[in-house]
Amino acid sequence: MELIAGDIGGTKSWLAWATGEAEGAMHLRFEKVYASADFASAEMLLRQFITDARTASPPDVLALALPGPLHARRVSLTNLDWTVDAGSLKAALGIAEVHFINDFQAAAAGVATLTAADLVALNPQPVEPGGVCAITGAGTGLGLAFMLAGGNGHYQSFPTEGGHIDFAPANPVQARLLERLREEHGHVSWERVVSGSAMDDLYRFCCVEHERPLPDESVDGAALVARADSGEIAAEAALDLFVDLYGAWVGNVALLYQPHGGLYIAGGVSAHLQARMQSPRFMAAAVAKGRMRSVVEHTPIFLITSSRLGVAGALALGQAMSCGPHIAPEHQSITRQMRSST
Repeated sequence: MELIAGDIGGTKSWLAWATGEAEGAMHLRFEKVYASADFASAEMLLRQFITDARTASPPDVLALALPGPLHARRVSLTNLDWTVDAGSLKAALGIAEVHFINDFQAAAAGVATLTAADLVALNPQPVEPGGVCAITGAGTGLGLAFMLAGGNGHYQSFPTEGGHIDFAPANPVQARLLERLREEHGHVSWERVVSGSAMDDLYRFCCVEHERPLPDESVDGAALVARADSGEIAAEAALDLFVDLYGAWVGNVALLYQPHGGLYIAGGVSAHLQARMQSPRFMAAAVAKGRMRSVVEHTPIFLITSSRLGVAGALALGQAMSCGPHIAPEHQSITRQMRSST
């Protein structure tokens, strides 16, 4: 079997080509990361990848992890102006099987590929074998999925669109932020305040709060960090606000799922702000849940530092799905995986 798997994001798309038996070990042939904005469609991206791979054998299976709800074989992506159609890709690229997966369902499956070196414990609590797991993370958007263990000790992942839940402010500053964003966007979700896409809005809000001039251009996460490093007060305040909001969101996820098997934080934003995520400020915001504080305090929370999480999960799910349409995509317990790597 020749399998192409991809983690398609609003900023970058990571593609991998593997070969092997459908129910056996897979060998990685080629992988490459592309800027999503460089391509007008998923088909153009895949054609470029197939050309770059220079592989004589044609692909048999395509598994794409896509941002957004997957109600059908035709998907309009969140935070990326593409509509992806499975039938069109099959016909245009000559691929027999095309599977679509929610991006955070793929990230959840990728958790089983991690080792202890890929994780930083933000709240080092004991992990319950077979316990519920959850994964969330800020990239271009805000993703969320959860994992439940079956009787065989393997986990099955379930996608959600939880990042689009209504944002709830926790203090007067955040209440003013909500009002500003509501005036501009109407509905304000958690993704509006905890994502790479939110950085410009948070910075502009903090410029107003600190009576600083508004920037002429849009400010992304990297530019915001650079401004903060230079001592700019509004940029520093925006990053502090982001950490507060991210911590509050993670605390909400802990209350929602009680993931005693582990709550995992993924996404490119987390990786770039690792030092701030490891600061006491983040966990202080996470546990600030009033009477339910202890629930979060007893939740094992990990920051994922691996950049290949999504594509690794897409590879695993693509292989599982190619075994037959009724085979549920499952993955091994992260607890078992971590024990074997330490």
